[in-house]
Amino acid sequence: MDARGILAKLRHGTALGDDELAWMAAGLADGDVSDAQAGAFAMGICRSGLDEAGRVALTLAMRASGDTLAWDLDAPVLDKHSTGGVGDCVSLILAPALAACGAYVPMISGRGLGHTGGTLDKLEAIPGVGIMLDEPRLRSVVAEVGCVIAGATGNIAPADKRLYAVRDVTSTVDSLDLITASILSKKLAAGLEGLVLDVKVGTGAFMKDVAAARDLAQALVGTANAAGCPTTALISDMNQPLVPSLGNALEVAEVMRVLTGQTGGAIVDLCAALGGALLAGAGLAASNDEGAAQITAAIADGRAAERFGAMIAALGGPVRFVEQWQRFLPEATVMREVPAAADGVVQAIDGEALGLAVVGLGGGRKVERDVIDPAVGLSGVVALGAQVRKGQPLAVVHAARPALADAAAQAVRGAITLGDAPVGAGPLIVERIG
Repeated sequence: MDARGILAKLRHGTALGDDELAWMAAGLADGDVSDAQAGAFAMGICRSGLDEAGRVALTLAMRASGDTLAWDLDAPVLDKHSTGGVGDCVSLILAPALAACGAYVPMISGRGLGHTGGTLDKLEAIPGVGIMLDEPRLRSVVAEVGCVIAGATGNIAPADKRLYAVRDVTSTVDSLDLITASILSKKLAAGLEGLVLDVKVGTGAFMKDVAAARDLAQALVGTANAAGCPTTALISDMNQPLVPSLGNALEVAEVMRVLTGQTGGAIVDLCAALGGALLAGAGLAASNDEGAAQITAAIADGRAAERFGAMIAALGGPVRFVEQWQRFLPEATVMREVPAAADGVVQAIDGEALGLAVVGLGGGRKVERDVIDPAVGLSGVVALGAQVRKGQPLAVVHAARPALADAAAQAVRGAITLGDAPVGAGPLIVERIG
């Protein structure tokens, strides 16, 4: 078996066998498949597609290309994955809340991608926190705290790491089959007993319409379940930021306000819905509603905050971060309000444009080697349907330099549409799959 023969079958539209997909995944991981062959493979999958069996086979082969974790714990091992949105800091709340409800959560997370923020970048806004753990340390933190949020080591699904880099330069990132295999190969390698997927749809998401989000959710759920990991998905609204702040330290501040009982709203509702589905599926709650109530209670009574603080300390951060978080988070040197040009009702929010404004401030990466400024971003972003008066702030820009603040302010004005008609936010949970 060799890459040329497999690529020839792809070129002619012939379905690949499980052994051929396994050979390609192993070759991607160990270098037997060249960059040119990897690009041709990605393009072939993108053009010809895979059936469900092929999608499962590719996912399992990519998972098997590196290390896989197995657990011997006294409760279910669960996790959540989001397809990415703006102001989406659910993971930082949900992981400790699940741990407080009796689950173990080894959450392997990623960095910012495009206009969306990365969970690891947000964690690293906290001084001292280190997110690259070797396997013994990851296991230790999970056992001691109940949850950990960390980066993938080089040995977790290395075939995906190689293929993803090729996809980015061959315009094959949006292949449903390759997206599914990429997401699930890493999650399945973590040895999960249950997974919930938060598939975002709207202006701040990668999927802009419900049909596309549904296709992705169905592919992910079908593949994960067929691979042996009980999985459900929620399609959630991303037509406005989930919290009113965008940017790494600013979103951590929002998380701390939630965990310490100072605020709530949509992010708590989404955490409850996602966590409720996980707890019910794992037998830790009798129903989704009961599971959601458990998550809400763990946030409200401070147990989630306690687990979060223990996790931050275990990752090298401040021991008393929960009690003194305001003194530890970095602050931008320039803060500027963006006043509304006229009276009106917020008709629409272009979440992607807001996310890109944060990237322009230095809060995200344009290329992989960029260094993130954790302090910059936007706060106080107005909500969809809000009534604003002329001169009232649409948002506050946090920047390192005045010129960057000017550019971000202009982007904010362009991203927020005002009008006269009353507007109501749509349902937070658009659809449930599985």
